[in-house]
Amino acid sequence: MLNDSTILPPVTLEETIEEIKRSGDKLLLRVALKASENELLEKKEIVKVLLIEEPERLRLLFKLADAIRRKYTGETVLIKGVIEFSNYCKKNCLYCGIRAANRKVERYRMKPEEIVETAERMAGLGINTIILQSGEDPYYTADLMEDIIREVRRRARTPVSISIGNRTKEEYTRFKEAGASKCLLKHETINREIFEAMHPDDDYDERISILKHTVEIGYIAGSGNIVGLPGQTIEDIAEDIIFLRDVGVKMVGLGPFVPASGTPLENHPPGDPDLTLKIYALVRLSIPRVFMPATTALGTLNREKQFQGFFAGCNVIMCNFTPEEYRKRYNIYNNKIPVEFYDTARRLRDQGWKLNPLVLKALEEHERREKEREMVS
Repeated sequence: MLNDSTILPPVTLEETIEEIKRSGDKLLLRVALKASENELLEKKEIVKVLLIEEPERLRLLFKLADAIRRKYTGETVLIKGVIEFSNYCKKNCLYCGIRAANRKVERYRMKPEEIVETAERMAGLGINTIILQSGEDPYYTADLMEDIIREVRRRARTPVSISIGNRTKEEYTRFKEAGASKCLLKHETINREIFEAMHPDDDYDERISILKHTVEIGYIAGSGNIVGLPGQTIEDIAEDIIFLRDVGVKMVGLGPFVPASGTPLENHPPGDPDLTLKIYALVRLSIPRVFMPATTALGTLNREKQFQGFFAGCNVIMCNFTPEEYRKRYNIYNNKIPVEFYDTARRLRDQGWKLNPLVLKALEEHERREKEREMVS
């Protein structure tokens, strides 16, 4: 397996394929050759790779995903920033800590000016994309969301991504025209039976139709699944990967299930971090140019494995810029870690990844101030 303290040297796809050939691993060689030629992996091949457990085979799998990632998207890790502007939600997804029926949640809504001011501060740090995320909160009408998106674009001058759940197709079109260029609408699971069990007040066909609409109208659209839902099989996960590939998304956000207090699944075991890393690798092999974060959910279960994700195909991380007074209340699952900007940038730099020059400048200035404070004390 990967070690977070070890910086892997750059590898080429050709070198990696040669190493797999020498290993005699027929499955991984077939997968590698298909990935190198942009041929579609079959479901049975994806399932077999997901079942790999041997450390040496996993090392080769991750090395292959890393080589594909470096070939198609380079060695830069993009740091995106999220503002969780409301934890109100009208839906009752069984796994979610901010579901409407959870009376333990202390609710909040950020004012539009708070959102925009937070976005301005983020832009000054070199944040690649500002993500506006919330529960499905009707308080933020289409008109209000349009105003917020326009003002963030005007004052922060940074791409805006929205992750606000089900809205009508018309609304998603309006939000794009207002300036949102990216959109994340997770399908959570492509297994209809599991989806309907987990989402008692959501419509499966509507969710998929809206997602396809975001792709069709030109968003840099994203989706993703939860790993470890009740009743989920390896075959289901393989279908998720195939769906993400075929639906045409350019972003994939997936992570392990993490229990949340006050929900029907609060005692369900968490998803498997090691399986999540394998899924990252297979998504990269299936969608070579995808933007894919090493997610906060994975980091909540195992912080080191979150950073290992960058050697298994990931090329994005989301730092949390939600104001401190609200952050702990956006408790979509238990013990959600605060992915802090400076700590994250430092670790990525020390691993050897390339970062936005503005991010590096902000980090260097922060470290200079830290040294000055140490000298004074």
